[in-house]
Formats: sequence, structure tokens, C-alpha cells
Amino acid sequence: MAPDFDRTTALFLDLDGTLLEIAATPETVVVPPSLPALLEHLRALLGGALAIVSGRSIVTIDQLLKPFKSAAAGEHGVGLRFNDGTTEEMPAGLAVPDAWRDSLKELTERWPGILVEPKQHGFAVHYRLAPERHDDVWKAVRALVPDDHPLFRLIPAREAVEIGPRATSKGVAVERLMADSPFRGRRPIFVGDDFTDEAGMSAARRFGGEGLRVADEFKGDPALVRGWLAGNAERLSGGPLPERLPAGASA
Repeated sequence: MAPDFDRTTALFLDLDGTLLEIAATPETVVVPPSLPALLEHLRALLGGALAIVSGRSIVTIDQLLKPFKSAAAGEHGVGLRFNDGTTEEMPAGLAVPDAWRDSLKELTERWPGILVEPKQHGFAVHYRLAPERHDDVWKAVRALVPDDHPLFRLIPAREAVEIGPRATSKGVAVERLMADSPFRGRRPIFVGDDFTDEAGMSAARRFGGEGLRVADEFKGDPALVRGWLAGNAERLSGGPLPERLPAGASA
């Protein structure tokens, strides 16, 4: 069973596969209507020490969870938003070459079901709709990004592979946020579902906290993650949870 947490905890939550069920494509993911209000309630209970740490961009995180906003790390730590709203981002010049994007877009025309998800500094190639192309996709991206590439790396994901800056990770994001108020001095819990979350879990453990894998602690079910969060929120607040977050209620 996943452990209870208290008001001295800092929560770091992955999005897809953790808070939200994996969808056939990134655009078709479904956000439960009560989730934004639950996250805002938890954020208040924890004095602001709740962050969404995702492979999605911060802009997309905000769109999906609207009107909720919090500290966040997007694109595996490429962009950071702190609790006071200030942001940090890797230099715009550190982005994958257009030629790489073009070459992989050509693959999507040749291989039906392969999707390229553009991001500001990288992109993800999804083969969930064409799992038989697993080896072909990996061969194509390895041809662009060898293991010793100085600037970029391949990031395995669930039925996808991402090309992103080597200097960032969800672990680095957790370390940066833990150095800032209101996370500083708290015991972190990182919840995630795939390879990209392991660095965040390891960082949480270095700060004396825990890393919880959705497959191990929640039977691979994001609904159980949401239930765990709701149960802890009800216990800490001593009352029922709001169903929805009023528009404009979160900074």
C-alpha cells in the first residue's frame, strides 16, 4: 500500500500514466473533471509544496489541468516554474535540429500510426498505434542520436521514445525545486509510472523521501493514484473535497 503523507510532505506528480490514463494519442487524453480541484486542495494543504513533473510542456500541463496551476517541470525539466510563478528555461538555441524533425516526419508518412509530438527543445515519437514498428522507430532515432551525443539523449517512454537535451532530467528538476520555498526542508514523495520518472524518484530518496511506482504501489492504475491523493486530502482537511475548482481560483 502507498504510504499516507502529512502537511510536511512535498508532492511531485507525473502526469500521463500517473494522474491521467494513457491515451491512444497525446491529444486524446481525458482529465477527470474533479482532478484540478483535488490538486488545488492538496496544494493548499501542503502550503504550495506540490509540483507537476512531466514530459509535457508547462503550457500543455496548464491547458490540461486548467484552471489549476502550481510549481511545475516541463519536458523532463527543460522548463521550470517555481511556486512564486517565476520560470527558468534552457536556452532556446538548445533545440533539436530541424533536419531531425523533418526526417522523422517523413517516417510518419511511410509508417501509418507513427506520431511525432513536437516540443520546444525536442520531440517524442509515439508508436502506440503501430507497436510492430518498435524496432524501426528505435533504429531511426538511434541513427540521429548515438549514445555518446554531447547535447541530446534518447528518453524511453511507454510505447514512445523522446529526443531531449542531455543536461536535464526529472531528477534535476526535483533538486532545483527542493532548493526553493516551499519545498525546502520537506520530505518529498515522487509518483511516476515509467523510465523517465526513475530519476525523480531517486532524487526524492536522496532528500529522505520516497519514490512510488504506479505499477508497484497502485496496480498500474491512475484512478488508484487519484484515490490515494483524495483519501489523504480528506484525512488532512477533515472534510469532503470540492468537486470542481472555480475559474480563476488558482494563481
